[in-house]
Amino acid sequence: MAAKKTPARKLTAAKCKPCKGTGEVSRPVRVGRKHRVVGEQTGMCLACFGSGEAPTN
Repeated sequence: MAAKKTPARKLTAAKCKPCKGTGEVSRPVRVGRKHRVVGEQTGMCLACFGSGEAPTN
């Protein structure tokens, strides 16, 4: 009797929490002596390095 093969599970990585899986985060842009906020700039997420997947330990 042949042994039954179980289908391999696909492992899906969890989404990165700071960027919510997008790989980009917004940072406030501050100008002047009083450092007033004038807008936001989008940059790469430093927690997942832009991949959007949660880092594993």
